[in-house]
Amino acid sequence: MEIKVGFEITYAAVQPTPMVIMLSIHPSRFSDIVGTESIVADPNVPIGFYRDSFGNVCGRLVAPAGGVTFRGHALVRDSGLPDVVMPTAQQVPIEQLPDEVLMYLMASRYCETDKLTDIAWSLFGNTQPGWERVAAISTFVHNHVTFGYEHAHHMKSAQDVYEQGTGVCRDFAHLALTFCRCMGIPARYCTGYMGDIGIPPDPAPMDFSGWFQVYLSGQWYTFDARHNHPRIGRILMGTGRDAADVALTTSFGRMDLVKFLVISDEVVAA
Repeated sequence: MEIKVGFEITYAAVQPTPMVIMLSIHPSRFSDIVGTESIVADPNVPIGFYRDSFGNVCGRLVAPAGGVTFRGHALVRDSGLPDVVMPTAQQVPIEQLPDEVLMYLMASRYCETDKLTDIAWSLFGNTQPGWERVAAISTFVHNHVTFGYEHAHHMKSAQDVYEQGTGVCRDFAHLALTFCRCMGIPARYCTGYMGDIGIPPDPAPMDFSGWFQVYLSGQWYTFDARHNHPRIGRILMGTGRDAADVALTTSFGRMDLVKFLVISDEVVAA
């Protein structure tokens, strides 16, 4: 299948303001892009693109006084298959993990492994290590946390989510991946497009989505504690230790969000 993705995001600014944006499709999906991905700023200020330490594509610019609008669009080929389910995937002993994976066992900005380790072991210590354990964590978080945009808060951590039992997609991911790390399973945060493909349409406005990946049997597998079932049409944009590493936009000065529109739709053949 082919999926049309894009966005229009507008910020107001009183004075020229440096920014970093992470709005590009992840390099792991470059080969799936039909033609080229377009990301432009209006007014037409130059954007310098670079790769961050996690391999994500970022852009840097100075938004002019008055503000800036970002527009992006791409056509992406997709298998049309749901997320891979691999019950035989095994947990890798920590001493055998690649060096570059070890960071995904550590505490990070929103994922306080030190505060949740005892809770994690009390909840999941009797589960089978590997896929079964991650699935148990995902199911627990799915049932424990109530979704609602009114519960969103940029300062909410995994421990806050566990205690409050409410959140948005990033909060589900933060709590689940923190529990995985507590149990010795490397886990990283993901952000990207995920439209209503293969499910009934959601009347709420489209948004970017957050999920997580775990390292089992030598590769990364996708899990989604909010939905807790395989989905079709995920298009990855960025990975990191948590949401702080994959912020869509970062401004070095005061800016106000004015418009936020996201598109992720299957292209239906005529």
